[in-house]
Amino acid sequence: MKSLFFGGVHPEGRKELSADAPLTAMALPARLAVPLRQHIGAPCKPLVAVGDAVRMGQKIGDGEGLCVPVHAPVSGVVEAIEDRPHPSGGACPAIVIKNDFLDTPDPAVRPAANPDQLTPDELITILHDAGLAGMGGAAFPTDVKARTGMGRTETLILNACECEPYITADDALLRARPGDVLRGLALLARILDPKRIVVGMEDNKPEAAGQVKEALKDYPNVELKLLPTRYPQGAEKQLIQAVTGRQVPSGGLPKDAGCAVFNAATAYAACRAVYEGMPLIERVVTVTGEGVNQPRNLAVRVGTSFQEVVAAAGGLADDVWKVLSGGPMMGVAQGDLSVPVTKAVNAVVCLSSAQNGESDDPVCIRCGKCLEVCPIRLEPLYLYRFANAGDLDALKRLHLTDCIECGCCAYACPGKVPLVEGFRKGKLALKEGAK
Repeated sequence: MKSLFFGGVHPEGRKELSADAPLTAMALPARLAVPLRQHIGAPCKPLVAVGDAVRMGQKIGDGEGLCVPVHAPVSGVVEAIEDRPHPSGGACPAIVIKNDFLDTPDPAVRPAANPDQLTPDELITILHDAGLAGMGGAAFPTDVKARTGMGRTETLILNACECEPYITADDALLRARPGDVLRGLALLARILDPKRIVVGMEDNKPEAAGQVKEALKDYPNVELKLLPTRYPQGAEKQLIQAVTGRQVPSGGLPKDAGCAVFNAATAYAACRAVYEGMPLIERVVTVTGEGVNQPRNLAVRVGTSFQEVVAAAGGLADDVWKVLSGGPMMGVAQGDLSVPVTKAVNAVVCLSSAQNGESDDPVCIRCGKCLEVCPIRLEPLYLYRFANAGDLDALKRLHLTDCIECGCCAYACPGKVPLVEGFRKGKLALKEGAK
């Protein structure tokens, strides 16, 4: 079959480790550390002080500009506001809440009045106030994406591909709550008024596809498009091309191709925000890998530590090589399991030494495989060399900022050159140079 987008790879899925695990609510921890940076844009500023009593769903941090608020995931008392390690690396301020295990809801947590009569602007306000950010990993504020797509969206796509190996969080969500996901998609459609609405899903999720197909009987204007499994099909630009045949221009956004893409978990959060009044304080996390004893799909409150999430999956196995936030292609290795689950963390992947594919002596053999698999049609080897040389002009000329850091080039490289690591350094240098 002809590929629906250029490049890409077929890594071993390993989804069978957790695919059959039902969606289960994780027991609440005694303390939760809620980071004030959980989205692309300006971090929040705390709205509470140490010693304050808070209720579940209460807004505890907010800011101006490109920012969405954060909320208390449980009721209890603010024990500290301090820098804590962050799963994306480094540290950031977090609000530490001592759980009283009562889950007393904040008065603001209530369903919207007349939800079916809400205007697009009113819906966008609810999404913002609920703290929604893209839950597929990008963490871009959902209200901003929805507003910028108004009047420019011909095709609305629900991203249910979940192409990254090991991860089954969206799969579990769609098997357990397909109606609520589609209800959230319908809300987004009311904002964007598209001509076409598509659920894009890879064909390696037959049970979830069956559940969605059944639920779509109530949504005759929504189509399910099953796509041949290929990584990184869940990336926005590749999914748009696979569904519509259109290409997002270099430096452009989905709206420039007349499309808008929202993750399945984001649509579910939108449903809860409108019909329950519940802000984004919980998400589905896959805890999996050969390095964990009982792979599971868990509904986890934001602010729960990786250590407690791993413990809920039976703890680490004896032979653990690396623990990732996210999957093995784009995930970030963790050096401290006290890091908290954020809105963007869809998986905690624990790998054993058998999955160690790194090399002590990486070397380029000029095979050209990185060129063949890059879905953006970049030149990874030259980007890597110019990034290491600090040649910012060359990095701009070769469109480094178009790189989506999918890891296809590094996966295909027989010399085990750490290409993506170099690209990240180059992007940081470009950002610093712009300043």
